Amino acid sequence: MSAGLRVFAAIALLLALAWPAAAQQGNSRDAQRRLEKIRRELQDVAAERRKLEGQRGTASRELRAVDERVADSSRALHAAETELAREQTALLQLNARREALRTQQAAQRRELAVLLRAAYAQGDHAPLKLMLAQDRAADAQRQLAYYGYLQRQRIQRTAALSAELAELERVETQIAEKRSALDAARARQQTQLATLARDRRARAATLGELEQQYRDRRAREQALGSDAKALQQLVSRLRAAAARAAAERAAAERAAERAAKRASPSGSKAGAQARPPRQTATAALVRVGGFGWPLSGSLLAGFGGRMPDGRASSGLLIAAALGTPVRAVADGNVVFAEWMTGYGLILIVDHGNGYLSLYAHNESLLKDVGAAVKRGDAVARVGNSGGLERPALYFELRRNGQPVDPGSWLRRQ
Repeated sequence: MSAGLRVFAAIALLLALAWPAAAQQGNSRDAQRRLEKIRRELQDVAAERRKLEGQRGTASRELRAVDERVADSSRALHAAETELAREQTALLQLNARREALRTQQAAQRRELAVLLRAAYAQGDHAPLKLMLAQDRAADAQRQLAYYGYLQRQRIQRTAALSAELAELERVETQIAEKRSALDAARARQQTQLATLARDRRARAATLGELEQQYRDRRAREQALGSDAKALQQLVSRLRAAAARAAAERAAAERAAERAAKRASPSGSKAGAQARPPRQTATAALVRVGGFGWPLSGSLLAGFGGRMPDGRASSGLLIAAALGTPVRAVADGNVVFAEWMTGYGLILIVDHGNGYLSLYAHNESLLKDVGAAVKRGDAVARVGNSGGLERPALYFELRRNGQPVDPGSWLRRQ
C-alpha cells in the first residue's frame, strides 16, 4: 500500500472519532500537507517517466541500428564463405588438372628420352643412316620428313605442356592468395559479428531495464494520481467537518451564554458563580489487563466515558509506565503507523472481517505499514505523544467503522 493510501485509510477511520474542531482543522492541515507532498512527488515521477521515455526511444533506435549492422555483417560473412567455397572448388579442379598435365608431361619426357637414347646410339648421323637404310630414295625422303615431323611435334607438345603447367602454377598461386585474403576477410567478419552480437545483447538488456523502469514510473504515477485524488476528496471532507464542528461549537457557546444571562442577570460575578467548578477524578483507579489485552495498567477512561480533556471516549485509556510494550490483541496487518494530530504516534492493525484496532499516544512504533503481526506481538511502546499529560495507551476497537466496547470484546477472546 502506498504512503498516500495509508494516510487515506487511517484518516478515513479517524473521521468518525469525536474530535474537537481544533483537531479536525489540524488533520485537515496534515492532509493538505500530505497532498502537496504527493503532488510534488507526482511531478518528480512524471519528469522521470518523460526522461525514461526519451532514453527508451534512444535505446530502441540504437538497438535497431545494431540489429541492422549485425544483419549486414552476417550477409557479408555468408558471401565471404560462399566465395571461399567457390575458390576452394576451383583450386581443387586446378590441382587435378595440374596433376593430369604433369602425368602427360612425364610421359612425353619419357618418350623424348627414348628417342634421345636411340639417337645417341645411332650417333650424330642418324637421319643419314635412316635415309641410307631405305631401298628407294622416295621412301628415304618420306622417312626423313616423318622423322623431322615427329621430332618437332614432340618438342612443341613438351613446350605446350610446360607452358600450361606454368600457367596453372600462376593461377594456383592467385587462387591461394585469394583464398588467404578470403580467410582473413571471413575471420574479420566473424570477429565483427561476435562484437556486434555482444553489443546487441548489452543494448537489449539496457532497453529491457529502461522498459521496466518506465513501467514502474508509470504505475507509480498512476498510483500517486489516485492517492492525490483520494486525499483531495478527504481534505474537502475534513474542511467541511471542521467547519460544521466550529459552527456547532459557536452555536453551543452562544446558547450557553444566553442561558447564563437568563439564569443570573446580575453581572460578571453571578456569571462567574454560574460557571461549574472543574471536575477532578477522586475515585480509585481500576486495574485492567491480562492475557489478550494490549497491556496492563490503570483505567483512566472507559468505553463511553470521558477522556481527561473532556472528550467522549470511544475506547479505553490505560495508564502505564513509559516504554511499556503495547501488544497486538489479535492477528492482522499494520495499515497505518505514523503521527496524527490529537493521537500522537498511532498504529492501526486490520484484523479482517471488518475489525480494526487502534493504539495511540505511543512513545515509539515497533512495526511498519504492511507488517504482519500475531496476537501478543509488541507493536509499540507506551508514551504521551500527541499532548497527553501522562504516559498512557489509548486503545480503540472498531467493526465496519463503528466503535466496539474493547473490554467486552477482549473478555470474550
